[in-house]
Amino acid sequence: MLELKRYLLFVVGIVIVLALAYAWSSDRKLIKYKPIAIMLVIELVLGFVLMQTSGGQVLIGSVNEFFVKLMSYANDGVSFVFGGLAAKGQFVFFLNVLLPIVFISVLIGILRHFKILQFIIKYIGLVLSKVNGLGKLESFHAVSSLTIGQSEVFISIKDMLPHISDKRMYTLAATALSTVSLSIVGAYMQLIEPKYVVTALLLNMFSTFIIVSVINPYRLKEGEDLIVMKEKKKQTFFEMLGEYIMDGFKVAVIVAAMLIGFIALISAINSIFDMIFGISFQQLLGYLFSPVAYMLNIPWSEAAQAGSIMATKMVTNEFVAMMSLDKAQGLSHHTIGVISVFLVSFANFSSIGIVGGAVKALNEDRGELVARFGLKLIYGATLVSLLSAVVAGVMIP
Repeated sequence: MLELKRYLLFVVGIVIVLALAYAWSSDRKLIKYKPIAIMLVIELVLGFVLMQTSGGQVLIGSVNEFFVKLMSYANDGVSFVFGGLAAKGQFVFFLNVLLPIVFISVLIGILRHFKILQFIIKYIGLVLSKVNGLGKLESFHAVSSLTIGQSEVFISIKDMLPHISDKRMYTLAATALSTVSLSIVGAYMQLIEPKYVVTALLLNMFSTFIIVSVINPYRLKEGEDLIVMKEKKKQTFFEMLGEYIMDGFKVAVIVAAMLIGFIALISAINSIFDMIFGISFQQLLGYLFSPVAYMLNIPWSEAAQAGSIMATKMVTNEFVAMMSLDKAQGLSHHTIGVISVFLVSFANFSSIGIVGGAVKALNEDRGELVARFGLKLIYGATLVSLLSAVVAGVMIP
C-alpha cells in the first residue's frame, strides 16, 4: 500500500510540475514532447542508479572521498592563516565551509588554464544537445555553469550576447539559476549528505532542460546555433592562480555577507510575526508549503517543517535553508534526502541580482532583460528543483 502511494504521488508530482510549467509557457505549440519524455526517463534511470544500486553508491562514495581529500588540503591553508581559531576545535562556518571555496576555485582555474575543462564542456555539451532538443549553445552553457559558475559563465559568450534572442537569453539565465558550480559543491557537502548533492547536480541539469522546454520553447533559425566562445586573455600560470584565488575568496565573502544579512532579517521577521500573530514567519511558510512537501512523498506529519525549509531557500538562499535542515528535529531519512535534493540549486531571489548584474556588466541591454525576467526565472528554477525532488522522492527509501 505504501509503495502504491509512493508511485501515485510521483505521477501526481510530475503532472503538477509540468502543468505549472505549461501554464506559463510562452508558446505551447512549439513544445517538443519527445525530448521531454526521453529526459524524464534519463532522470529516473539516474535516480535509480545513484540511490538504489551498489554501483551508484560506489560512485557517490568515490566523489565524496575526492571532495573530503580536497577539503582537507583546503583546511591546511585555512589552518595556517587562522591557526588560533582552528586550534580551538570549534566549527566556524566561514572557516570550515566557505574558505575552502578558494582552493576549489584554484583547481577549476588550473583545469581551465590547461584547456581540460573546455574539452569536457565541449563534448558533454555536444552529447546533451543531441538529447535535449535544444541548441548547442544552451547545452554548452549548462555544463559551463556547472563547472565555471553562474556569473563567470557569461564571460565566455560575451561577444554573442548582443545577438542572442530574448527566449534564448531566458534559457541561459534559467540554467545559471538551476545548476550550481563545482566550486561551491564542497561547501554543500559540509552541510548535507554528499550523495544527495551528487544526485541533485545530475538531476538538475536534465530537470532544467525539461522545464525550459515547456515554459520557454522556441525553434532556432538557420545558422543561429553557431557558437563563438570567447576565451579569456592569455595569462601566465601564476597570473591565473592569483585571479582564481581572489575569485574564490570573493565568492566566500559574498556568501558570508548574504548569510549575515538574510539570517538576521529572517530572525527579525520571525520575531515580529510571533509577537503579532503568535506564529513565526517560517512556520507560516511551512504551512503554506505543506501540500508541496506532501507531493514529494514527505509524510504529512513532517510536511510543515519540510515546507518551511523549502520556502526559506526560496526567500533567502540555499545555505540558510541547509543550516535550518541541519537543526531540524524528528525528520525521517526520506524527508531529509528529498529536501536536500531540493536545496541544491541557486533558485532564490538573491540569485536574480547576481546573474543580472553579471550579464549587465558585459552587456547592459541583455542585463536589463534578465532583470525583467526575474519572477519567471524564479518560477522556472523552482520548478526545476521540484522536478528533481519528485524524482528523488520516488527513489529514496
